[in-house]
Amino acid sequence: MREYKEAIMQPILSISSRIRSTPFTDRVTAAGVKAYTVYNHMLLPTVFNSLEEDYHHLKRNVQVWDVSVERQIELQGPDSQTLIQMITPRDLSKMKDDQCYYIPVVDDSGGMLNDPVAVKHSQNKWWISIADSDLIYWIKGIAVAKNMNVTIVEPDINPLAVQGPKADELMRRVFGDEITSLKFFRHKKIHFNGEYHLVARSGYSKQGGYEIYTNGFKSGEAIWDRLFDAGQNLDVKAGCPNLIERIEGGLLSYGNDITQKNSPYEAGLGKFCSSNSSIDFIGAEALKKQSIEGPEKQIRGLFIDGKSIPACTKPWHVMHGDIKVGQVTSAAWSPDLSKVVAIGMIDRKYWSIGNKLEVICPSGKRTAEITQLPFIK
Repeated sequence: MREYKEAIMQPILSISSRIRSTPFTDRVTAAGVKAYTVYNHMLLPTVFNSLEEDYHHLKRNVQVWDVSVERQIELQGPDSQTLIQMITPRDLSKMKDDQCYYIPVVDDSGGMLNDPVAVKHSQNKWWISIADSDLIYWIKGIAVAKNMNVTIVEPDINPLAVQGPKADELMRRVFGDEITSLKFFRHKKIHFNGEYHLVARSGYSKQGGYEIYTNGFKSGEAIWDRLFDAGQNLDVKAGCPNLIERIEGGLLSYGNDITQKNSPYEAGLGKFCSSNSSIDFIGAEALKKQSIEGPEKQIRGLFIDGKSIPACTKPWHVMHGDIKVGQVTSAAWSPDLSKVVAIGMIDRKYWSIGNKLEVICPSGKRTAEITQLPFIK
C-alpha cells in the first residue's frame, strides 16, 4: 500500500460580511496584520510581525490594539443594578460610578458563561464588556422572565487598547496630563472630535495601559490616527493581545482555559465570589459547597520541558503515570523566562506547586512541573 505523508496546513479564514468589521479594520490591514481569529462575530488580530516580535515590542514600547470585539451590553433603567447582580457572585453593592470590576458570570449550575468587565456609569446604567459569547441573550432572557424595568442593547462602542510601558506618555500627548492620574480599573469621560468617549485604565496585558471606548465609527478612526501621529518617536505600532505575554501574566482566555463546564472556584476566581453572603444571584446554591470545601480541580501554571512547543489548538492531557489528572489549554515558549509556559486545569490531588507530571502534546510526551500563576508579576 502506498503511504502518504500528511501535510499539516493551517486553514484559511474566508472573510465575508457575516463577520462584522470594526472602525479600525482598514487601519489594521494597512499595518500589516498577518493573522486573525473570530471573537464575538468580529475579527480580532492575533499576529502582526511574529508572535515573538510582537511580544518584545509590547513589553518595551507601546501598541494600539483594535479590540472592538469586546462588545458592550448596556443595561439602562431602574432595575439595571438588580439585574447585573443577579448574573454574578461578585458583590457589586459598594462599586462606585467610575469603577470597573472583573466579574465571573455564572448559570444556574454555577458554570461560567463569561468573565467580563462590568463598567458602572450609575446605578441605572451599566456596561458589561464581554469575552467571547452571546451573553446578551442570557441577560435578556432573565430580564424578560423577571419582568424587569430595564433596556438591554449593544451600543455602537468600539474599544481601542493602548498597552505597553510607554502607554502613559502616548495618552498624555493625545488627551492631556490629567488622563495619567486615572487609577487602575477606574474610568472617566474625555472629549475628542466632537464626541465624549469613556477611557479606563485597564487592558488584557500585564504591561499597563488604557482602553478607550470609542463612541461611533468616525470618531474611532480619528482617535487611531491621532495616537499614531503623536507616537511616532515612541515607536508606536499596531498590536493585539499576545499569547506569550498573556500566559506569562496568568490572564485566562474564556473559551480556552475556562468554559461553561468550570465554576469560578475552578478558574481560581474565588476572591471575586461572595457565595456565602446575602446577595441574590443565579447559581448561588450550586456554588455554596465549593465555596466551603474548595473545588476538585483548579487552574494552575505549568513549566513544560523543551525549547519550543506546538500550538495548543485543543486541550492536551496531563498525566500521572497512566492516570489523566488534568489538561493544558494554553502554552507557548517564553523568551524572557527561557522556558515553555502553560496554563492548565489540574485535579486537586496533583496541583501542589513543584509536583512533576507529564503532558501529552502533538510532539510527544513532555515532563511538566506545577508552578504559581502568574509566571511574571
